[in-house]
Order: sequence, then structure tokens, then C-alpha cells
Amino acid sequence: MALAVAFLIAMATTPAGVSGAVLLPPFQASVLDAHIMAIAPTNLVYNIIATPGALYRYWRQGQTGGQLARLLIAGTVPGVVAGCVIRAVFLPGMAVFDFIVAAVLVPLGAWLALARAPKLGSRRSRLPRAALLVIAAVTGCIGGIYGVGGGSILAPILIADGHPPARAAPAALSSTFVTSVVGVVAFTLLAANHHGRPPDWPTGILLGIGGLAGGYVGARFQHRLPEAAIRRGLGVVVVAVGVVFLGLGLS
Repeated sequence: MALAVAFLIAMATTPAGVSGAVLLPPFQASVLDAHIMAIAPTNLVYNIIATPGALYRYWRQGQTGGQLARLLIAGTVPGVVAGCVIRAVFLPGMAVFDFIVAAVLVPLGAWLALARAPKLGSRRSRLPRAALLVIAAVTGCIGGIYGVGGGSILAPILIADGHPPARAAPAALSSTFVTSVVGVVAFTLLAANHHGRPPDWPTGILLGIGGLAGGYVGARFQHRLPEAAIRRGLGVVVVAVGVVFLGLGLS
């Protein structure tokens, strides 16, 4: 079941630049009975194994993310280290932070799902590089706290800013992969010093294998999907993620 769930989630979310890790915590907690403090690092293991399938397919299609991917990585790497420390040492729970993330994601997702895509001739990025770097750093911190690579936050921001999914998806997934590698190392070192828990490697690997196959399939069919469908699908996913964070805050 775990393989099938990870495959379907990754196949559905990869065309928009989201690995699907952000949708796995409820499944891990309710079905796999994972320890709450092990879910975040286990999600990062999933990302390490799952995202190369999509990245390889995007590379074969000539989609590498380029300078945008390098800019995102420069921000998310230090951010995820800070997030891992915050999660393991200081904040095993953070309701206010949950509400903030929900307040950002729900309206952003609703706008992506309901608004029309900009015309090709008028499309251009509006955010300066410095702003994207700061956003990437904050996203990396969130990723470290919650065990997600950050694609579920970066991808909708990039697409809303005017980047087409063909460019935003590989850039966001490249950042997710590098950020997750750093995050797993950080969580492992912190657990060795009695802060938090290390990843559940068997679960992360099992889910990652499903995500690897699903990500490859999703990336392969991205160019066949209308951009409007990708935007709306991403919007629905982002709203769902925002609702999950809201539920975490309320609980």
C-alpha cells in the first residue's frame, strides 16, 4: 500500500514541482503508525529517493531549472539547517507557525486554482532575485521544521510570480533534493546528540521507491498537460496543504 500511495501522490504533484512529501505525514501517522518526531526526517529521506526520478526525466526533456534552481538552493540550504535545529531542539510543536503557513498557503492556492494563467507574451517574473533568495531561506526553514523539501511552497510562489511550470517544476524539485540531503544529515547528527529522532529509514526508502517511479511518470507527461490544469491542480493541492497546517495549529 505504501508504494502505491507514494506513486500516486508523486505522479499527481510532480508536474507542478511538488515532490508530494507534504501530503505523506497523515498517511505515516495514521496508517504506518510512525512516531511523530520521526515523520519530518523520514519525509526528507523520501525526497532524496523520490525526486531523482522526476529530475532525470526533466533533464532528458531539456528542463534543468538553470539559474533559478541555483538561486533557490542558495537560500533553502541554510534555511533547512536552521529549521532542523528549531524542530529537534526548541519547538516539537508550534501552533502559531502552523497558522502563519496556513494563512499564506490557503489564499495562494485558491488564487492559483481560480485565476486565469497570464498570457505567454505578458509573462515575466516580478520578484527580484534578493526577494526570491529570502523566500527560499524561509521555505527551507519551514522544510526543516516539517520535513518537506519546500516545493509545495516554492512551486506555487514561482508559478504565481510568472514562471511557467516547465521552468518552475525542475527548479523547485532540484531545491527539494539538495535541501532534503542537508536536512537528513542535520537530523541524524542532532539525533546522535539526543535531540529529536533519526529518520525511519525503511519507511522513507519504501515510500521513496514509490515516489521515484511516480515522479518519473509525472515529469514525463508534464508537457502534455495544459498549463491551466497544472495551475489549478497545484492550487487545489496547496489549499489542501494549508488546511492540514490549520488543523495542526488547532489541534
